[in-house]
Amino acid sequence: MTRLTGRALRLTVYVGEDDTWHHRPLYSEIVHRAHTAGLAGASVFRGVEGFGASSRIHTSRLLSLSEDLPVAVVVVDTEERIRAFLPQLDELVTEGLVTLDDCEVIRYVGRTDNPGEADVEGKNSL
Repeated sequence: MTRLTGRALRLTVYVGEDDTWHHRPLYSEIVHRAHTAGLAGASVFRGVEGFGASSRIHTSRLLSLSEDLPVAVVVVDTEERIRAFLPQLDELVTEGLVTLDDCEVIRYVGRTDNPGEADVEGKNSL
């Protein structure tokens, strides 16, 4: 497991839910490439409403149901590892927004192999 504490970078990639890479959801391709690159972790968040450079509003409201809702892929790791990953995003993200933010990692603990087993501090991991 990657050790991660202290100063880090948060990479956020904003794309559309319907964006694809070789017939696969783009957000899924980004997550799998981050995993393959050994980054600390990645999460995908689906928005309920938003707009981007096209100024077209996408919403999940029933009367104007959109299948192309905004999606944010968030990855946190060391600056060196995040910056090394950026060239892959240049290849993948042709439309969207990519941002980097400084952040501080307070706690990064994975699950144990045995469900219910306590972590080092005697508490179950998040």
